[in-house]
Amino acid sequence: MQQILVYADSLSWGIIPRTRQRVAFDERWPGVMESGLHAAGLPVRVIEDCLNGRRTVFEDPYKPGRNGLARLPQTIECHSPLDLVILMLGTNDLQSMHAHNAWHAATGVATLVAAVRSAPIEPGMPVPPVLVVAPPPLRAPSGPIAPKFEGGERKCFGLARAYHEMCEEVGCHYFDAGSVVATSPLDGVHLDAAEHATLGRALAQEVASLLRAAAPAG
Repeated sequence: MQQILVYADSLSWGIIPRTRQRVAFDERWPGVMESGLHAAGLPVRVIEDCLNGRRTVFEDPYKPGRNGLARLPQTIECHSPLDLVILMLGTNDLQSMHAHNAWHAATGVATLVAAVRSAPIEPGMPVPPVLVVAPPPLRAPSGPIAPKFEGGERKCFGLARAYHEMCEEVGCHYFDAGSVVATSPLDGVHLDAAEHATLGRALAQEVASLLRAAAPAG
């Protein structure tokens, strides 16, 4: 059985917009992706490590433990051997307390890719390939989280392009979530259940192609 690690934030954890509730595993995109891969004949286990508020390499001044770099090497070590690592982070880098833009988020993800590749895995275990998923652009935030993400719809300008250029530079796989889904009009940040399903199906196709291409001949 192949193992895929999803290392991400609340868009993948599955916050239901305007609530603190969670979309069920089989309805949020990592679970939909796993089901799609099984249906395609690929025995895959999806491991979720998705933390609400997680940044790429930055600290949250109000909540500890949101720096995605701090625990990533040990997370890779813990779950090895891995056949793929999916990174979908950057939205929280654009929160109102940070003076960040798309370049900062993309550079943060590049740092995470390097951390995956240098993680202290056991001798002989493979260094997993990385698929970077660019989060969909933010809408104007609304509801209780509006102050936290104020201005995010401007700061995310060029995010997909910056991620694509970064992935070409460091040599990892890339997928633009914004090419298939949009953030919820309810809060401007998270994904509705229907968007989780759409993203999960799209990533199942993308990941199936990556796993098959990496499979040994014969």
